Amino acid sequence: MIASAGPNLPLDVLRATGAYAGPLPIDLDKNVTTADAWMESKFAPWAPLALQAWADGDYDHLDCVIFSRADDTAQRFYYYICELQRRGLVGGPKALIFDIAMIPRASSLERTTQKVRELAELLGVDDVALENAITSSKQSAPATSPDHPVCLIAGSPMPDHRLHIAVQAAGFAPIGQTLAEYWCEGGPVIEGGTGDPAAAIACHLHEGATGPRSFGDRSALLRERLARTQARAAILWRIEEDEAQVWHLPAERRVLEESGLPHLVMTRRDWFARDGAIEEISQFLTGADI
Repeated sequence: MIASAGPNLPLDVLRATGAYAGPLPIDLDKNVTTADAWMESKFAPWAPLALQAWADGDYDHLDCVIFSRADDTAQRFYYYICELQRRGLVGGPKALIFDIAMIPRASSLERTTQKVRELAELLGVDDVALENAITSSKQSAPATSPDHPVCLIAGSPMPDHRLHIAVQAAGFAPIGQTLAEYWCEGGPVIEGGTGDPAAAIACHLHEGATGPRSFGDRSALLRERLARTQARAAILWRIEEDEAQVWHLPAERRVLEESGLPHLVMTRRDWFARDGAIEEISQFLTGADI
């Protein structure tokens, strides 16, 4: 079985193996003991939980985990695991890393295509299996319209649906990504029937607008999501460790202000929402004028 960790991965390659188990599961209630001694504090909050789970043998049922170099924590986690396994301090599945080049130029696309081909070959996936996976990924369930006004939760991927529950309790329909959903984000449909499915997957990855290494305009992406979801309120929630994205905050604030929507900006927050975030969201939405 194969799991993935991080965004901007060629998920269709993993699905084509027939052994893809989904994103690496993170036990939010995991008691972190030995992992704290191995890992510095500036990792994303999911990392010590996953490292402790790895050390405890929770992932021993997996054959390998594919990490994304597009995410700082995911790539550093990969190197930690490799070193700990080399020293015999942990066992568990084989760790692999997938590189992606997102600079908008031909050489970056060529490199990404090469990496997709290498991963497919490593996992024993041929073009027929890749094409079938692309076709299957197009067959998603139709979107449904929410029964309540939408509140978009943007910013850092959430640990689970705890913020969603607070939004629902206030009478809104929450839309926002958890960490697992972020790691599984597919984006636009990949073109099928090209005769070169690996190149089609690489082109899809290279043009992606999301992810830490993307060259996409974060404020434009927020504006597009507000329009697409027909949001009536918005929450921009960023955690303390999400330092790479803080530079986009001024532009994102302007988008929210220009939208005219009731909005709440929450920065440097606790990923587990132990800092009163639930109460703040409830108070904000209860008083929101829509």
